[in-house]
Amino acid sequence: MNDIYVTGHRNPDTDSIVAAIAYANLRHAMGERAYRAVRLGSVNDETQRLLDRFGVEAPPLVKNLRTQVADIDYDRTPALNGSVPLDLAWRTMRECEVSVVPVVGDGGELFGMLSAGDIAAYDMQTITQNRVDNVPLFNLLSVLEGTLVNELNCTASDVSGELYIALPQNFADPALTNPDTILICGDQPEIIERAIASGVGCLIICRAGIKPAWADAPASTCVISTPLSARRVSRIIYQALPVERIVEKKEIVAFRLGDYLDDVREIMLKSRYRSYPVLNGENKVVGTISRFHLLRPRRKRVVLVDHNEAAQSVPALDQVEILEIIDHHRLADIQTTAPIRVRNEPVGSTNTILTAMYQERGVVPSAQIAGIMAGAILSDTVMFKSPTCTKRDIAMAERLARIAGVSLEEIGHELYAAGSTDGKSAEELFRADYKQFHISEQNIGVSQITCVDADHLLARRDEFLSVMLDLKEKQEFDLIILMITDVLLEGSHIFYVGSDDTIQQAFNKTPHDHYLFLKGVMSRKKQIIPMLTALWG
Repeated sequence: MNDIYVTGHRNPDTDSIVAAIAYANLRHAMGERAYRAVRLGSVNDETQRLLDRFGVEAPPLVKNLRTQVADIDYDRTPALNGSVPLDLAWRTMRECEVSVVPVVGDGGELFGMLSAGDIAAYDMQTITQNRVDNVPLFNLLSVLEGTLVNELNCTASDVSGELYIALPQNFADPALTNPDTILICGDQPEIIERAIASGVGCLIICRAGIKPAWADAPASTCVISTPLSARRVSRIIYQALPVERIVEKKEIVAFRLGDYLDDVREIMLKSRYRSYPVLNGENKVVGTISRFHLLRPRRKRVVLVDHNEAAQSVPALDQVEILEIIDHHRLADIQTTAPIRVRNEPVGSTNTILTAMYQERGVVPSAQIAGIMAGAILSDTVMFKSPTCTKRDIAMAERLARIAGVSLEEIGHELYAAGSTDGKSAEELFRADYKQFHISEQNIGVSQITCVDADHLLARRDEFLSVMLDLKEKQEFDLIILMITDVLLEGSHIFYVGSDDTIQQAFNKTPHDHYLFLKGVMSRKKQIIPMLTALWG
């Protein structure tokens, strides 16, 4: 629950994945182990080749960071076995300051929920009762703080009978000789000896000395000695009943640690219970939750890297606490409830910024981390050919390459290895590096595929346009663009679905049949989005 998640954008590219890994690694080197790199989408082939090249594992996938039951301070109420006495359940409620405790079976499975109201209702019923049935002997001894005087002879495992308190004037009472009697007495040797001799079912001796002869009482009689008064015994004996006897047998509404609070809230609104059991992945009870716990939930803490736009970020962003943003894109629409650290610099790669942060803190990345960071800078600057590339990007990449002991040229060729798109569907290729943008009431989506030979991708034109048209209609986008960026040609082939006029006005070039080639256009964020922003702004 103390984890701080470091994540890039949805449909992450190499810079996004590596930035999350690098920043978490930097924090770990500084002794802050709570930071955990995660990803919001699948790892594309380019990124996987880079990670494999340096032996680094991809971050685990998280579908969303919505607040879950595990994130809140639910009550860690102990779960009681169904065999424990009501007295112990009541003391547990008082010590834990709760009004409900879970009851479990021998295997730890949920049996029921016991409330203070259940105990009170049972206690009121005993006012008109004068009998207990099948109370386990162990429970009775525990509640009475007693000892079994004739433990070597007694064979009983539970106790039943009518309750009587022995008084001097009822010495001749027939109940003293009835096996179905539980007799409570004080320092009354004559009555005690008569009851033992007559075979009374259970004899409870309160605050009295015990004669050695009483230890030889027959097996059919339980002789118990207790330091409690006769009056207290007459009341507390009912609290020796196992809790499972009064737990109502019905379907139980329970929640699991992985359940989302939105769903939990909806279910609670439809039920009348005050408290609900919380189960872990093994269906074992770990605590209880009530409406009170939903008022101020503890949100997951997140650091965003390589993006600062809600549409590109983690789903249910309003449910997380953003601690920090490290990015190299335009400032967008993410809002926070409190001041945070933001580092946004006009460079070609988030990893360029992170390299500077390593330097500022005096931390030298390992050869593995330095290698993937260098590769990420090469990827996001398209081997330094993108207009977003700066002298700092080149300098930082060269510095990282020296630490990793590798050649930038070698890494670059591995990143854009031929044949990496073979066997993939058009939709898989399109979504590998796809981002959504909201510009002046316009919803657009832009995907980018970078390669060293675009011919095999251009041949799949109809497949791509079909995917894009379907996406536009289903999600009601105004414009969908696919950039196929050719590193060798230093330009991008553009497929689009949307207004021809929009494309012509934005890029000052006439398209033909949903296609045009833009020489020198290598960057989505610096050459595509700004043109559309200027047009619609």
